[in-house]
Amino acid sequence: MKYRNLGKSGLKVSPLVLGTMMFGGQTNEAESHRIIADAKDRGINFIDTADIYNNGESEAVVGRAIASNRDDWILATKLGNVFGEGVNQRGISRKWIFQAVEASLKRLGTDYLDILYLHREIPDAPLEEAIRALADLIRQGKIRYFGVSNFRGWRIAETVRLADQAGIDRPVASQPLYNLVSRVAEVEQLPAAAHYGIGVVSYSPLARGVLTGKYDPDTAPPADSRAGRNDRRIMQTEWRRESLLVAQRIRQHAESKGLSAADFSLAWVLNNQLVSSVIVGPRTFEQWQAYQRALDYQLTTDDEALVDELVVTGHCSTPGYNDPGHPVIGRVPYSVA
Repeated sequence: MKYRNLGKSGLKVSPLVLGTMMFGGQTNEAESHRIIADAKDRGINFIDTADIYNNGESEAVVGRAIASNRDDWILATKLGNVFGEGVNQRGISRKWIFQAVEASLKRLGTDYLDILYLHREIPDAPLEEAIRALADLIRQGKIRYFGVSNFRGWRIAETVRLADQAGIDRPVASQPLYNLVSRVAEVEQLPAAAHYGIGVVSYSPLARGVLTGKYDPDTAPPADSRAGRNDRRIMQTEWRRESLLVAQRIRQHAESKGLSAADFSLAWVLNNQLVSSVIVGPRTFEQWQAYQRALDYQLTTDDEALVDELVVTGHCSTPGYNDPGHPVIGRVPYSVA
């Protein structure tokens, strides 16, 4: 395994991060433990979960799986999304951050987190309060580092400023969406992280399965797929005809080189020097095994040129697309008639 430094920190991380969104849900505990054990055997040392994944069950499954070798793992979890009916069971207030961290530690069966991410931008929440709370948790030894997820470039810069003001290390990682049909992170998120020495741990390299090439743009999706189950997030985001067409072109190109579309798409993300590690989220052991092939492929200039031809640098495959889960906040009308 060729480990990389996570930004300018001293942490050495594997280029693949084991994402556990499916664990404790569609992936049962036995299969989850099998995947985690195999990842450890392959030299993977970075595992990613979140409090909201399967209502906390992902954290519980991960905690039980790594209990015997906890200190060998870089364990990351997240907070900020809605985790209950109470008005304060969400967000990044000091109250919720402390409460959520204690709950995550309990589910994970550990007394510290290696990385705690703020899971998303929350425009109406005071970021300074959150950073002060994280500073206290770092000083208490409950978290070693913190990171940000889905933060735009200016908010990454503000987080750095507030960390400096609080007298703690700057965020160690930024976690943006990044794949070859969603390249917006190239505009600000990746350069901002590089400027401030923050590692990039990108997610969804296969665009929630679209870049496996398994979806025919002109037929209904397979019933056992995320799109076939009408998964809300894939239908909001990646289920775009332009992306489906790009995926077919990528599949044809990859197969001409003896690769799968997934191999090529994951290798493309890994080939960006501004990316430290890439999160892959297997549902099955077979999917997990398949991800390893991408580590062995070196992209060529022709490969890079093909992707640039299909999707312009810094853009999405679909002109004008915005993710409704992360709204643009730069227009505030005075009034609406």
